[in-house]
Amino acid sequence: MADKEATRAAYGRKLAELGEKYNFYVLDADLSGSTQTAVFAKKYPQRFFNCGIAEENMISVAAGIAATGVPAFASSFAMFACGRAFEQIRNSVAYPALPVRICASHAGVTVGEDGATHQFCEDIAVMRALPNMTVIAPADSASTEAILEQLMTLQGPAYMRLGRYAVPQVYARGEHKFEIGKGLVVADGRDITLAANGIMVSAAIEARALLAEKGIDAAVLDIHTVKPLDEALILHYAAKTGRIVAAEEHTVIGGLGDAICSLIAQNGGAKVAKVGVNDKFGTSASAAVLLEHYGLTAAGIVARALELLGK
Repeated sequence: MADKEATRAAYGRKLAELGEKYNFYVLDADLSGSTQTAVFAKKYPQRFFNCGIAEENMISVAAGIAATGVPAFASSFAMFACGRAFEQIRNSVAYPALPVRICASHAGVTVGEDGATHQFCEDIAVMRALPNMTVIAPADSASTEAILEQLMTLQGPAYMRLGRYAVPQVYARGEHKFEIGKGLVVADGRDITLAANGIMVSAAIEARALLAEKGIDAAVLDIHTVKPLDEALILHYAAKTGRIVAAEEHTVIGGLGDAICSLIAQNGGAKVAKVGVNDKFGTSASAAVLLEHYGLTAAGIVARALELLGK
């Protein structure tokens, strides 16, 4: 896990690679350098559209393309892609269940110095509420690339959350099989389960090592797909360990933690604690400082785990 890369970089690189194999279009809202769709644009200019600073129009154009049966990938910052264009996503994409893939970068607090207006920590909650919408938050470059190829043939719309911040490589390419809707067991354990996605998967792996020093055997699950949730996997570990810490770079309202809480409330089997942004807006600082500030770290996960364990 020594190497680091932003998931947005993997997205741009893999899009250009997949352009040779699949027929699809890519749209951007004047941020193609930041979202990395510029890599695809350079290679396939006839299948790329820069819609300018008009995210609502970008989603509408993507819906029009997708209505012909050809997948369309629409990218911008998360705040703009699904915040500003929510009505178009709801009515023109999710309602008719069109194959539009909203691949939004610069999500969460790791946007850093861009501050509260751009640190969109509510995107998964917003997208998860939409019928027909698949919601994904990959942990690293390898998982981003593998899941992106699956989006080429997925039925219906999808939202994939990408980041600006360079994150540790959790997986070696080709080492694991990634499947939309299926969580991955990163490490088995018997005492407590750490269920995470996005940047928090690597933090959960670090937390597992810290807990091991205290004689606690923690399982780590990568729940990259928040919707549809891998209920069978989570319920299995709920029954096995009796305690789950859900960790995400997102508000604690409406994201992975709430999805797990809802599942456990209906089925029982475990106590659940959440690690996330506690119903607050962001603030301007470096990504590393903000992760510490909001407790989105291995130490933050360990603290919640020890509370659940009564230690």
